[in-house]
Amino acid sequence: MAQDGDECLRMTNFGMFLIKKHTRVIEMQKKYLQWVLYLAGLLVLLVASVILSLSVGEMNLGFMDVFSILSKGHESMEYTIVSQIRLPRVLLGIAVGGALSLSGILLQGVYRNPLVEPYTLGISGGASLGVAFVIVFGLHQLVGSFMLPAAGFAGSFLIIFLVYTISTRNGRVNIQTMLLTGVMVSFIASSSMMLLMATTSSENLHGIVFWIMGSLDEPDMSLIYITLALSICSLFASYLFVQPLNALRLGEEKAKHLGINTDTAIKLLFLLASLLAGVSVAVAGVIGFVGLIIPHLMRLLVGSDYRILLVTSFLSGSIFLVISDVIARTIISPNELPIGVITGIAGGIAFLLMMSRTSIRSLNKSR
Repeated sequence: MAQDGDECLRMTNFGMFLIKKHTRVIEMQKKYLQWVLYLAGLLVLLVASVILSLSVGEMNLGFMDVFSILSKGHESMEYTIVSQIRLPRVLLGIAVGGALSLSGILLQGVYRNPLVEPYTLGISGGASLGVAFVIVFGLHQLVGSFMLPAAGFAGSFLIIFLVYTISTRNGRVNIQTMLLTGVMVSFIASSSMMLLMATTSSENLHGIVFWIMGSLDEPDMSLIYITLALSICSLFASYLFVQPLNALRLGEEKAKHLGINTDTAIKLLFLLASLLAGVSVAVAGVIGFVGLIIPHLMRLLVGSDYRILLVTSFLSGSIFLVISDVIARTIISPNELPIGVITGIAGGIAFLLMMSRTSIRSLNKSR
């Protein structure tokens, strides 16, 4: 009788185990299905935003006309506008928007701080200082127009090097020290840029201010292709760090107990995020809020699992910047607003709305 009772108990436990396992499998299948739907929806939105950007402007074109114009490829005014003016802006918007958003989500994962964005570490300040230096001393006129993005990248790389060097002790990176160092170095770079702006001519001042506010008007197609390829390759490279990023959500010490080499992972993630932000700022200027607001929005929609968070942040950043460029080009047509104005206003309003909704939910739960 005792043996029969033990056997019955074992069978019951085994049955409960199978039920729980089956329930987990069903839950995972539902989660993967939701991820597929999110990705499909974002891809549709990206295609729609691209078509909208190619169609809207001083010369409005029908959605279907865009495909016929590009497929025929004959030399006409419409083909020139679409292929040489609007398409480069779309490609650069996809590259820079995705890169900034991806950089933001990586840095927020490293610092475990949702308020960190690429520009917090002084990357934008260093790039702005480099460009201001070139414009004030007229180097872009002597060397060529490519000197501006080169100077922007050199300035951002210098800041990255300083922040990384100051924050490294005995081969280890102190995250909190890095964050504070980045903020202080950013202030120094911004103040130095203001000093240059205060001592230069009004013509140079206008060029510096316009560059700082951001623009997707980049005539060099090779530079656009390089930026696009780099951003897409970085997206694939970021998936090598999905496990460390998910583990770091628990804290650095717990991640180490899980077998994660946190020191190496943090260094590589910091360098990858800084590279993305530096290239974006060098090519398109300072475009704010993309690396802050998009990761916030994606966490609310898809959760905190970096397996889906990385790619959705990249796609959403691209969509946001392409649509922002459409608004910047058309809202006061035939004039054009700097795209940083649009992203700043839209991103700030969206962030305040999300924070207010989060506060209301927290208050209701406390009751």
